[in-house]
Amino acid sequence: MTQRLLPDEPGIAAAARLLQEGACVAFPTETVYGLGANALDDGAVAGIYAAKGRPSFNPLITHLAGAADAARFAEVPAAAERLERFWPGPLTLVLPLRDDAGIAPRVLAGHRSIALRVPAHPLARKLLKASGLPLAAPSANPSGRISPTTAQHVLEGLDGRIAAVLDGGPCQVGVESTILDLTGPPRLLRAGGVPAEALEEALGTALIRAEGEVSEAPVAPGMLSSHYAPRAGVRLNVTEPLPGETLLGFGPVKSDWTLSESGDLDEAAANLFTRLHQMDAAGVRAIAVAPIPGEGLGLAINDRLARAAAPRD
Repeated sequence: MTQRLLPDEPGIAAAARLLQEGACVAFPTETVYGLGANALDDGAVAGIYAAKGRPSFNPLITHLAGAADAARFAEVPAAAERLERFWPGPLTLVLPLRDDAGIAPRVLAGHRSIALRVPAHPLARKLLKASGLPLAAPSANPSGRISPTTAQHVLEGLDGRIAAVLDGGPCQVGVESTILDLTGPPRLLRAGGVPAEALEEALGTALIRAEGEVSEAPVAPGMLSSHYAPRAGVRLNVTEPLPGETLLGFGPVKSDWTLSESGDLDEAAANLFTRLHQMDAAGVRAIAVAPIPGEGLGLAINDRLARAAAPRD
């Protein structure tokens, strides 16, 4: 049975102690719940892969307590310094790995780069400081399934397979972090909680757009062809559902299920995984998704939906 810890000082202390002992603990970030383990301990990181059923070639994001910690593990280029306004926040940077980083090999999945993030969620920041550890933390769900935005979602997928979940309530952003590769010219690997347009403005240059690419040997999380999948089949950009399909609406579309009646992309992103969990629980067998604009957070929403709709093995 997985412990459900309260978001108070005793709960944070208990979660930090479990992490220091090599256990896996789920915790909230502003994006989704992460499944954390000590990123310096290969045995602890192995527990993440075992609990999730995650392929060993899929690397992990390492979460840090502060931006200054990045230089301990990575070579930090000038471009990264221009993006400091987004840390803490839903931005992951892929940077060249330092030779003396000491990061567990399973975190890196064979790459000479490391994905780093400084989360903004107050509870995540308190846990990172209390543990004194960099935490490897993918989303806290079975591999390939819908990402969790509440502690209950975590328990529905991983109860009995991890030591504890620190319950911080629902996540506010609702889609995972944006991933930007800075090992060469700035390359967007995954659209997410920071819009690509904001990164381009900060850097003063256009990004190479790799988001939406499919990779079976990914350099960052969220690049597998099938991911974020509900039990139901998913069909995209639908204006007229087929018989047997249930419409997931956006904007002024008549539907029992909607991401945002007002057409607000921030609201739609926050609701995305919650709605997919709810439709799973209701026994929906086929989901038809209304068209969603492809700018701002719409890039991230459409990316997640495309992977949810991809053929599964």
